[in-house]
Amino acid sequence: MLSIPAIDDIVAKQTDDSLATLFKLLRQESISTQNKGMRECAALMRALMEEVGARTERFETEGHPILYGELLTDKHAPTLLIYGHYDVQPPDPLSEWETPPFEPTVRDGRIFARGAGDNKGQIVAQLLGIKTYQEAFGALPVNIKIVIEGEEEMGSIHLPDFVQSNKELLQADLVYTADGPSHDSGSPLVLLGVRGILSFEIELQNAEFDNHSGNTGNIVPNPAWDLMELLQTMRSTDGRVLIEGFYDNIRPASAEEEQLLATLPFEKDSVAQKIGYPHLDIDGKSYYRKLALEPTFNICGLKSGYLEDGIKTIIPSKASVKIDARLVVDQDPKDIFEKVTAHVKARRPDAKVTFLGAMEPSRTPVETAIVQKALKGISACFNEEPLIQPSLGGSLPDYVWTKLLHAPSLLVPYANFDQRNHSPNENLAIRHFLNGIRCTAHVIHAVGQK
Repeated sequence: MLSIPAIDDIVAKQTDDSLATLFKLLRQESISTQNKGMRECAALMRALMEEVGARTERFETEGHPILYGELLTDKHAPTLLIYGHYDVQPPDPLSEWETPPFEPTVRDGRIFARGAGDNKGQIVAQLLGIKTYQEAFGALPVNIKIVIEGEEEMGSIHLPDFVQSNKELLQADLVYTADGPSHDSGSPLVLLGVRGILSFEIELQNAEFDNHSGNTGNIVPNPAWDLMELLQTMRSTDGRVLIEGFYDNIRPASAEEEQLLATLPFEKDSVAQKIGYPHLDIDGKSYYRKLALEPTFNICGLKSGYLEDGIKTIIPSKASVKIDARLVVDQDPKDIFEKVTAHVKARRPDAKVTFLGAMEPSRTPVETAIVQKALKGISACFNEEPLIQPSLGGSLPDYVWTKLLHAPSLLVPYANFDQRNHSPNENLAIRHFLNGIRCTAHVIHAVGQK
């Protein structure tokens, strides 16, 4: 029987060493979109994988390397595949960081650094959890496979091809990811899927160059106004997307999923404070439904004309918008992009619609037997039943496991709710980091039980 004190004692005694291991990786830049420090960070991560006993291999892609590791104990034992990523977002704006983003600093029990929560802190906790289990109990009760990529912050461009080409190598009974923020209440959280994403840009151009707003005012049409009018044909004032067929194929929530949403705690004022939006006015059921089961249609950038200090009296020649749509099962990003393009072209045949990236949505049924085993391990770690959410609001390449590898998948966020990932002063509470090590060890044990 797994001894909780044994795991706790090892994690407590090795806290300084565990932090030093994490800090070494946090000091190494690994900005995938700018190709900064990627191979150096991959080498550090691979060395850590080998330190916990994994046989490793580096797979080259046309972008950044994918790392694979395995600890195989018994062909009859279940196989757990652990997934994470070593790349991070750019740290800009640097002026808003209280301490340098690649010099990990501890303040008020938190580690401040780019990648602390997303995702170096969480994948390091998983790797150290494997090591902790081995130190406490010797042989592992499961086979473990590890995939750590360097392009998650770019949309995991080459991960699908890697998985498709290595299905036999990657075969697993359960995929286990630690990513994203934990629940606002502080209770352990399990996510059974993710929303997908479609990103695209629409550009309008009227004149060949910018014009004087007086000399040609009322003569040359302004593409910024045209773009705003076009956008209003795509989304109503109450938030409903008006593109024909956008809501086709959405899988209705099961009774079990509806019940899971109903049991999730919600403190409006606390959530409002932590997301920096004091005007939040929503009930818990609607909050979770909108995050887990409904798609979005979000403007993430608008550009036209002169945007610097002062004013420049011009009629701009171009206007563009970047949009990301979070999609739910079983929406197909390619199908949605075709429908968006048809909608735009029907109204502005001269518009340029550019595909920028996509990731499919994914979901695993809660009643899956091996998922239920993992849930028991999480409960044992925290001495409480975890909250279970059918889907994460954000997007991860979870579909490569559920749709390409045909393996169930669950996500257990180890980072604190207010980790500020992708923002200045990203942080990871030390308590959450250590709990992540403990939780990984407990899940390994639970999945290995017959």
